[in-house]
Amino acid sequence: MANRGVIVLDTGKTNAKLSLWDARGQAIARRSRRNAVVEALGYRALDVDGIETWLRETLREFAGMADVGAIIPVGHGAAAVLISRGELFAPPMDYEDEGTAAERAAYADLRDDFRATGSPALPQGLNLGFQLYRLEALTAPWPDDLTILPWPQYWAWRMSGVAASEATSLGCHSDLWRPFDKRHSELTVGRGWASRLGSLRHAGEVLGPITPEWTGLTGLPADCQVHCGLHDSNAALLAARGHPEIAHHDATILSTGTWFVAMRSPSPDCPLASLPVLDEARDCLVNVDVAGRPIPSARFMGGREAELIAGLDTWHLTEDYDPEALIARLPALIASGACVYPSFVPGVGPFPAHAGRWCNEPEDHSDKRAVLGLYLALVADAALDLIGSRERLLVEGRFAEAQVFVRALATLRPTQSVHVSNAHDDVPYGALRLIDPALPPTSPLQRVAPLPFSLDAYREAWRAQIARDAA
Repeated sequence: MANRGVIVLDTGKTNAKLSLWDARGQAIARRSRRNAVVEALGYRALDVDGIETWLRETLREFAGMADVGAIIPVGHGAAAVLISRGELFAPPMDYEDEGTAAERAAYADLRDDFRATGSPALPQGLNLGFQLYRLEALTAPWPDDLTILPWPQYWAWRMSGVAASEATSLGCHSDLWRPFDKRHSELTVGRGWASRLGSLRHAGEVLGPITPEWTGLTGLPADCQVHCGLHDSNAALLAARGHPEIAHHDATILSTGTWFVAMRSPSPDCPLASLPVLDEARDCLVNVDVAGRPIPSARFMGGREAELIAGLDTWHLTEDYDPEALIARLPALIASGACVYPSFVPGVGPFPAHAGRWCNEPEDHSDKRAVLGLYLALVADAALDLIGSRERLLVEGRFAEAQVFVRALATLRPTQSVHVSNAHDDVPYGALRLIDPALPPTSPLQRVAPLPFSLDAYREAWRAQIARDAA
């Protein structure tokens, strides 16, 4: 990084985050903003203008703290921006905008098969292709120069003026990419979207220097380089591979936030044919890493479920959090039959058709938080089984600090070594490794100790009840 500072912009679903790092990978400053949803052109849209206003102000603040030489955007994988004539043509659709049953039925006939894309048919707008199908209908006719930009690459374009696309963003349950063939899907080609996507670039590639407009707006140096950027969960995967315990082994990274995304990184000598057949109906999918390699994955909306189940704001997850007191309460709560059944966010996760509910719900808020930790561990355990997770497991993100959750997960998976890393730094550290692959982790992995009692009977009863409900 040539002794210059680096900025990572992380535009997630719930929050936008900006962090400033020195050349040794040490954090200088962090800022965050709660994202909003706005109405635009007949659909719910992400608040591009609000994020940009905040971004300009925060970049100007960061410009006064360090000589910044690079910016790397990171973002979630279910948004795309339409641009034309050098400006915004249509803002990105919020993936929780439902669409109509008629739109969904018509789109279903256009999708490539799951075996080709590794992209399951998901609810709402979680398949980016469905968003583009709806945006095309809502905003047509499209001008000849209209360009489609994945969410991270929109911000790279906004600051550099160079339009690009990138494999980790295209290969994230989008319906747009065939990961085993490393090319656009038939849907993408047939609808004419492939020719409208920015040119395919590597996530770490420099698109160009920041534009004079943004130099003036922010005070950043004119030679500050803007990199193409990548999907947020893949940044976490790249960060995990910076640890020697993970790098050349069969390992799984469980990225936690609004979404819990489990990505299995097979060992270099593991043939893809030996991996388990993924179950499309249980929210399994194939992600794509920065080298374009297929990554078996499974996910559920754990952060959103935590909010719905326990009224827990995941951004302040560990405030007023006494892990030892919660763990001490677990045996009594288990004996009382307190548990949570999936799924409070329908249509996603390993139990997408099961209706979420409490059983013997405790009145005390701390007790609810303790049972929530067990619930998240049980669902994560099921998701990990679906991708054949083995050997090593690294939990990263906001829930890595939730001791009930990670210790329960270690208890449920005794044949795996379960680790956590610095919960705040994994995604930006992965982005920084795009510039400096040899950059060492800012902190070592920590091995998670299991709980001092078994959860086997609790899990068996939980899974049996789900099976009975489904019969």
